[in-house]
Amino acid sequence: MENIITAIILGLIAIACFIISCRQFHQKGFLLNNSYIYAKGKERESMDKKPYYKQSGIVFILIGIVFLINTLEALLETGWLFYFVIAVILATITYAIVSSVLIEKHKKR
Repeated sequence: MENIITAIILGLIAIACFIISCRQFHQKGFLLNNSYIYAKGKERESMDKKPYYKQSGIVFILIGIVFLINTLEALLETGWLFYFVIAVILATITYAIVSSVLIEKHKKR
């Protein structure tokens, strides 16, 4: 019973991440990106938000995948799904860093 409750909670978080990701891809709602959040008022108005929305959308989809795999782990209790979670987390961090560098390089052109 405890695993089912855990799986439901993790599944709901995964669904929320997928919904946020969808909204970011459609450039709807608040831009959930540090570059935008920490930008000053005038800088926010002049910045091209499209690459930041895309970056946030991809990151949230990857976070949703992490929670989805954890949901499966809570239900199946395999033990080895943990390694997939670690791989997706590392991919998410790598993507966030590389895409931030590429966005900054593209901005300077």
